[in-house]
Parts: sequence; C-alpha cells; structure tokens
Amino acid sequence: MVNTIPVVEAVGYMRFSTRLQDEEIQRNSINQLSQREGFKINSEYIDKAVSGRLSSRPELDKMLAEIRAGVVKTVVIYKMDRLGRSLANLIDLLQEFKNKRVRLISICDGVDTEKDDPMSRAFFQLLGVFAELECEMIRQRVLDGQANARAKGKHCGRPRGSKDKGGQRSKSGYYLRYAGKTKEQRKLGERKEENK
Repeated sequence: MVNTIPVVEAVGYMRFSTRLQDEEIQRNSINQLSQREGFKINSEYIDKAVSGRLSSRPELDKMLAEIRAGVVKTVVIYKMDRLGRSLANLIDLLQEFKNKRVRLISICDGVDTEKDDPMSRAFFQLLGVFAELECEMIRQRVLDGQANARAKGKHCGRPRGSKDKGGQRSKSGYYLRYAGKTKEQRKLGERKEENK
C-alpha cells in the first residue's frame, strides 16, 4: 500500500499576543535557521492576537491535526513561550511531539529535540520536574479545598451510605461483612466442575 499523505519537511509556528506585533522578527529567524540547517519551511501557522495560555488556538489546532495525521515531522518556533505560556499545556504539547516523533526546534532557547546535547537533555529533564511539580501543586490545592470545606461543615467525597447497602467498609474498600470469614464462607455457591 502506498502512503498517499505527503510528508512535510518542516513547518514554522508563530504566535503574536497582539495584532500590532511585527511578524518579521520571528519569520526571519525561522527562515534563517532553515537555510542554515538545510531544510525548507513548507508552511507557516500564525496565531495573531491569541493568548499563549489558551490550549486551543486556531492555527495551533491545525498544526496539531497535521502532526496527528503524520504529515509534519519538524516544528520550528522562535521561542518556547510562543508555543505556550501554560506549563501544563506546554508539557502536553511536548509529550505529543515526542510520542509522534516530531522534532521541535526552539531558536532562542537553543533546544533541538533531535540532538543529544546537554541543553536538550536538561530541558526535557526540567520539563519532567515541572510536570511533577504541577501535579503536586494541583494535589495540594485539592487537599486545601477539602480541608476548607470540612472546616465549614461540608461533607467531602462519596455520599454517605451510597452503594453500601447498610454495610460499613474497611479502609481498603471491602465490605466489613467479609471480615473474619474464610474463603469458603464467602463463596456464593458451589462451582460446577467441567468434565474433560
């Protein structure tokens, strides 16, 4: 079977927070890098007047659709903050690039995911640290919110008595009605043995 999807060598992604920002700085840097590295930027995705904190942006979504289709293999950006300003969103994007084997080049940050240099390795290790930090911060906010709710007399978690049918549960979640019973006593009925 012949692959009918043309593989694009590289694309450029640019984002501008306002419509007044000059496109030429990012575009020239991306074009200079592509000439220096010897690849062609086949298309550009430009989001204008869009916040980097948004996970869904019109041109970014188009680029991601091309990546998921296997068309794009290299993404060139001016700076990492052009790709996203939300840590969680940025980590998700970079993980998707890694899973799809898409090369990401950030010109100002000196990051090229294809190269095995100290900067690229350190960058991905730092992303892992920040991903873990983000997860722990979310966990702590949830715990703080639950403590605040309990202090106000609100119940947290599953409604009392739901699905328990009057029984109490142990810490492991098993019904206490099974506590102290042997395996034989817990059986619901006799098993029929199959004749072989």
